[in-house]
Amino acid sequence: MTLTVIATLAVTLALLALLWQQQRTHVSFTKRVFTGLALGVAFGAALQWLAQPGSPALAACLELCEIIGSGYVKLLQMIVIPLIMVSIIAALLKLEGGSSLGKISAATLGVLLFTTMLAAGAGILMANLFGLSAEGLTAGAAEVARGESLVKNLSTVEDLSFSKLVLDFLPANPFLDMTGARKTSTIAVVIFSVLIGLSATGIARKKPELFASFSHFIAVAQAIVMRMVTLVLRLTPYGVFALMTKVVSGSSWTDIVNLINFVLASYGAMLLMFAVHLLLVGLAGVNPLRWTKKVIPVLTFAFTSRTSAGSIPMNVATQNKLLGIPDGIANFAASFGATIGQNGCAGIYPAMLAVMIAPTVGVNPMDLHFIVPLIAIITISSFGVAGVGGGATFAALIVLSALDFPVALAGLLISIEPLIDMGRTALNVSGSITAGTVTSRLLGQIDMQVFNSDREINLDEEMA
Repeated sequence: MTLTVIATLAVTLALLALLWQQQRTHVSFTKRVFTGLALGVAFGAALQWLAQPGSPALAACLELCEIIGSGYVKLLQMIVIPLIMVSIIAALLKLEGGSSLGKISAATLGVLLFTTMLAAGAGILMANLFGLSAEGLTAGAAEVARGESLVKNLSTVEDLSFSKLVLDFLPANPFLDMTGARKTSTIAVVIFSVLIGLSATGIARKKPELFASFSHFIAVAQAIVMRMVTLVLRLTPYGVFALMTKVVSGSSWTDIVNLINFVLASYGAMLLMFAVHLLLVGLAGVNPLRWTKKVIPVLTFAFTSRTSAGSIPMNVATQNKLLGIPDGIANFAASFGATIGQNGCAGIYPAMLAVMIAPTVGVNPMDLHFIVPLIAIITISSFGVAGVGGGATFAALIVLSALDFPVALAGLLISIEPLIDMGRTALNVSGSITAGTVTSRLLGQIDMQVFNSDREINLDEEMA
């Protein structure tokens, strides 16, 4: 091991020690997350500037960051299924029936699909304003390979039917879905948990002693799971630091500059949709500025981790502990929002790709006869992304294949995919929190005392 490698690892450990010192001195969770983000950006930029690509020092540092960052995401994914199960069952037991279940599901899905429709419009608007087009873009070896991979995956999308989509949601083997083996496992677990909750409430009057025992068991299980969530959330600043270091140090600024118009148009559309989210929560009677302040930490994590599913535990904790949204609604919104109606991956991204590719096949991207069907296809297909998985990639495949557009051209953007995906994931999570907020307000179930509280709350301690 060379002196350079030792020095690089020493600096990495020193930065992690700084985050540990903040935790020991009880610095607020939000400040620690942003410190991790800032240190990751600065350290990643320094590594890219000082270290040669493929150098032992850079490789050793990135390997350590991979262990910390990806390990943290895996731990979050580990607690997703237990969290969803106990929270939804506990919520239904408190309701003592499914009287509000239909309203919660309908309102949550309605908001998610409505915002995805608006996101498609935002993507189309920005793509046209920036004059995006796939004409003239050059493809290197990586882009060609990516295009070929998309063409191979097209058969998966073409075989997708509405009946298959619906059937994929149903938990034929709930124990298999608890392992996350399928792309639709999250929704399947939600359905299975709802059935358990409804079945339990069904015996409340006939067998009150058994119901009381089961309720106690769920209460104990929920307390243990929430404690586990607390332990994992305490690792968030370290995970954010490691993930951001890896992204920044591995980014190709040349590729970003070459496709800067797409980057700017993408983030322009995302900012427009964040404004829409604020407008919706404002119309629902919630202070948008206070709402923003409270959701920033989970959006920061989603931005750096690029995983909507991995953000579910922190998403639920934010909605419940900071926004005053009941457990049941928070879990429905976070679970559905991670797979259905994703504003960034299933809304903006396929819309912009379709506008870019349209001129290459002789279609005017500003023609209403193109725009209206495109928005309709994106809105409907955003419900189907959960049936095939893969987020933005498969959302694009579904839309482009429906329009009979060449899907291989989507591979031209592979070099900036991580940078765009960061913003898309944050927008997905923001959309799910918006759905939870609006739904809880419509049903009159939000705790405004919790929401209006100015008390500094450490998510990783409040869950204990």
